Amino acid sequence: MMNNENNHNPEDWLQHFKKPEAGKLKIYLGMSAGVGKTYRMLQEAHALLEIGVNIKIAYVETHGRMETQALVDGLPVIPRRDVFYKGKRLEELDVQAIFLLHPRVVIIDELAHTNIPGSKNEKRWQDVLDVLEAGIDVISAVNIQHIESINEDVKEITGVEVRERIPDRMLQIADEVVNIDLTADELISRLKAGKIYDHTKVQQALQNFFQSDKILQLRELALKEVAGQVERKVDHQITARQTPFRHEHFLACVSTNQEIAQRIIRKTARLASYYNSKWYVLYVQLPKESAGKIPLAAQRHLINNFKNATELGAEVIQRKGENIASIIMETVNEKEITTICIGKPHLNLWQIILKTSVFNQLLKILSKNNIDIVIFS
Repeated sequence: MMNNENNHNPEDWLQHFKKPEAGKLKIYLGMSAGVGKTYRMLQEAHALLEIGVNIKIAYVETHGRMETQALVDGLPVIPRRDVFYKGKRLEELDVQAIFLLHPRVVIIDELAHTNIPGSKNEKRWQDVLDVLEAGIDVISAVNIQHIESINEDVKEITGVEVRERIPDRMLQIADEVVNIDLTADELISRLKAGKIYDHTKVQQALQNFFQSDKILQLRELALKEVAGQVERKVDHQITARQTPFRHEHFLACVSTNQEIAQRIIRKTARLASYYNSKWYVLYVQLPKESAGKIPLAAQRHLINNFKNATELGAEVIQRKGENIASIIMETVNEKEITTICIGKPHLNLWQIILKTSVFNQLLKILSKNNIDIVIFS
């Protein structure tokens, strides 16, 4: 199995277990199903077990792959929680059992999984945060297409909108992100050999997702994501010691338009993630958008966008008024914003700003304080 981890010794990773009050997170990232993320996690579990680490399997999905299933043997497993939903018996991660047994390390697969309704948390990544908070280290795995801020890029590549997603901050808080990499030819060969899906599903997979051009583009996304994470880590741990003053603050200006707002939020999240910086989302409620006047659908979209922004690490700011440009200026000064992120000129928000008499004043302030404007497509 190929990967770019350079065969870390398990004892090398153990030195990262430092703060007793919070667990450490390691994520195996791949471009698609079948590259070997779960296989590699289980290999590491065996290696840690051999050197005496109290490690348990809390949740692993082998997808019927014989090679992967064979690695589960010999590892201590925490039984899953039985859940009955719509008359069916289903299994879920048992977070309470993890707390009670309190191993040093747990393997929790399928990080982007959506929990069965009625669970404490809506998403498994939220369960992982709870486990980390309890002081337990977690090793997990996820595919690149499940990263929130590149959802549109993935949709453009594959033609499919991935519904189960994790916020980018899960990668940002990870102590280590490891890319499990295969060439497109190797991945397709594994598929044809029946090592990824049942033989009855191979032909359909080859016609849809498992095409060389799509795999290559997803591979590029995965490699860039891990490279960016390493760069942020170097910047945070090494460069920041030499220049500890971090001044980048991003402000995403959004309206009630769901699709445009989502795009601005995701792209600003990527920028803030790259610079390891604070960022904010500003929504100015115009008089015509008051609670009694705005359509319910627009209200729901707005709430969802705020929730998404918060999960991605933003602080949401809501203001009321008619002069959007003036409110942007006030927020820029209050939050010491260095970069304003906005939609391209034909958007309503931009048109409103252009029509206001204070736009020139806004430009003067931005120029005087070296504040940038990023206009997203």
